[in-house]
Amino acid sequence: MYSLEEAVPLVQKIKYAKFDETVEVHMKLGVDPKHADQMVRGTVVLPNGLGKGVRVLVIASPDKHQEAKDAGADFVGADDMVQKIQAENWLDFEAVIATPDMMRGLSRLGKILGPRGLMPNPKTGTVTTDIGKAVRETKAGKVEFRVDKTGVIHAPVGKASFTTPKLLENANTLVGAVVKAKPAAAKGKYVKSITVCSTMGPAVKVDPTPYNQKAV
Repeated sequence: MYSLEEAVPLVQKIKYAKFDETVEVHMKLGVDPKHADQMVRGTVVLPNGLGKGVRVLVIASPDKHQEAKDAGADFVGADDMVQKIQAENWLDFEAVIATPDMMRGLSRLGKILGPRGLMPNPKTGTVTTDIGKAVRETKAGKVEFRVDKTGVIHAPVGKASFTTPKLLENANTLVGAVVKAKPAAAKGKYVKSITVCSTMGPAVKVDPTPYNQKAV
């Protein structure tokens, strides 16, 4: 096992794909997500972004459309966007931000957006009246993390082409946010394992011990 400080440069060194791979962090947690009080989810703005343009869809009331466009949203609409996703299975975006008044219509898209982690949620700041702020944060590298049904969090932390200090800072920020989000109901060892890998590269195991000491 390696420390995070050792694992990140190692992942950059052993990558072999010809494209600029995304570096990901995977954390196995000692929680049972079937229990609501053990659900781990949240958002974190990575200090050095993700190294790619995140395509943002805003579904909002018409009075918020200009604000969304000014903040850099790629697609802006209201019920017409809901219909487009439903009718065409259109998914040419990586984040969805909505105003609260649009959530009734958006609920029809639960089966499409939910499994892809794209459903707007007030807890992660993607259902809000401050559309401009939400769009800017998402564009800057805001990452949502959520434990899956097997107790694992998967999240990107940047590109393999990043300088090692920037990539490491992003990885530390994400891991720190997950540790901070430890539910009070979680018992025993919270961080069971951490691995870092690039899109096509092998996984590097990180020693979780220091993060369990911080999480106590």
